[in-house]
Amino acid sequence: MPDIRFRPVTATDLPLLAEWMAAPHWREWWGEPETELGYIRDMIEGRDTTRPFLFDIDGVPTGYIQVWRPADNRIEPWLSDAPWIAWLPDDAVGVDLSIGPAESLSRGIGSAVLRAFVARLRAEGHRFIVIDPDPTNTRALRAYEKAGFRPIPEYLGRTGDCLLMQHHPEDMTP
Repeated sequence: MPDIRFRPVTATDLPLLAEWMAAPHWREWWGEPETELGYIRDMIEGRDTTRPFLFDIDGVPTGYIQVWRPADNRIEPWLSDAPWIAWLPDDAVGVDLSIGPAESLSRGIGSAVLRAFVARLRAEGHRFIVIDPDPTNTRALRAYEKAGFRPIPEYLGRTGDCLLMQHHPEDMTP
């Protein structure tokens, strides 16, 4: 089993994130790198409650993961873009994950990291944990399902360009 470690993103990590964000596998699912880096700067500097982390696998920086509170994002333009944010419980948290280097894709890293991060969130007391991938991102969907995430049935077909999934610890697979 790999050694997975999480560390908060700092300003010194922004060049590495910029490099990753410029890669095709990031550009496919994330916005413009400068815009995304601006959001992360806001997080680092405390203007956004989202908590950004880098994850290392066996000591090597391998990707980015963040946890955010939908209740803190019940404002415009987020509500117009994702009205489902208002449907979630006030104590819900959301997770976003991306693998850094392209050569690390499709190796089981995403599901392993997500399992470890969700265990950390559960240890902090979080019980309602969601992720909202693009429904056409089949690689991510497989990883999230292996980590115990399942589509929320009552929201199917109602969440626009994402598939809202909730974590179910009993559904994790090794």
